[in-house]
Amino acid sequence: MIATVRPFQCALCLLGCTDPDQTEERQMKRIKDMVAEANSVVSHAPAAELLDLHGQSDVTFVDLRDPRELEREGMIPGAFHCPRGMLEFWIDPESPYAKPQFQTGNRFVFYCASGWRSALSARTAQDMGLANVSHVDDGFSGWKKAGGPVGEKPKKPAG
Repeated sequence: MIATVRPFQCALCLLGCTDPDQTEERQMKRIKDMVAEANSVVSHAPAAELLDLHGQSDVTFVDLRDPRELEREGMIPGAFHCPRGMLEFWIDPESPYAKPQFQTGNRFVFYCASGWRSALSARTAQDMGLANVSHVDDGFSGWKKAGGPVGEKPKKPAG
């Protein structure tokens, strides 16, 4: 007899499990739902409402975009670049990759291109214990549209 495996089916189901929580087909969680959930628990605002935070010494803007996006479009001057794939490792003070920028006690304003990655990242940062976290819900595109300052990606020092 050949067993048919549904997506996300647990190993016990293959052995005849009758737990209804395990045997029902589960729906894939959609990104729009994940972003909506994040926005329900994390502070967020359009770029136009966050412009006044730029340049404040106790506020760190965190750019989550891919390096190619920064090279192509620039970034908010003074923002800290944290590629999305490194976020958890850079926040955790016990990680060998921890970055001091996340240990300052500052307010952190995350942004990406359009607000989706930043919503998920802000929620993750908040879940990890950063206390004062928010994100730009219309992203860097909203920042530019609102007339926010844009600079080039800083060059890495040679050496």
